[in-house]
Amino acid sequence: EMDDKDMKKIYVVLTHTGTLLSKVIRCYTKDEFSHCSISLDVNLKEMYSFGRLNPYNVFWGGFVHEYIDKGTFKRFYNTKARIYSLELTDEQYEKIKDNVMKIQGNKDEYKFNILGLFAAGFHKRIGEERSFYCAEFVKYVIENAKVDTGLPEVVKPEDFKYMKGLKEVYNGLLKDINISKNL
Repeated sequence: EMDDKDMKKIYVVLTHTGTLLSKVIRCYTKDEFSHCSISLDVNLKEMYSFGRLNPYNVFWGGFVHEYIDKGTFKRFYNTKARIYSLELTDEQYEKIKDNVMKIQGNKDEYKFNILGLFAAGFHKRIGEERSFYCAEFVKYVIENAKVDTGLPEVVKPEDFKYMKGLKEVYNGLLKDINISKNL
């Protein structure tokens, strides 16, 4: 039996910024959240996703290192968030980190799958190799580390609420999070 200190944690961060795109997505998915990210650390400094590269341009997207106090989340300061932790073995954690770093290192070769994002609202899968939208990316890096998620094949941010093993650790405005207290 492993105790807590042998386990590593990653965090899945679900957000809704209230941007036009997120409102459009929400309008037909009826989901609470329109974006998700993965964080490799509890301070949310190593937080990654696929999304807009520029807070002002939704169509210019790709791999992004996100910050709770910069860029899109700073611009949309009423971003709602729900954060979950996932316990992993060291090996799974290292594999997830490797996957993320590999994509980051080759980020110019990856595209933002904006069509796939819309198609997912209709439970359809559209996409080419090396193209992700946020939920596809998070699912890919986690499942590629041999973690059984129970997630559907066509995945939306909302689906992570029901992912195996996730434990909710925060629910509220992203800007109100007090990391030392909440996570």
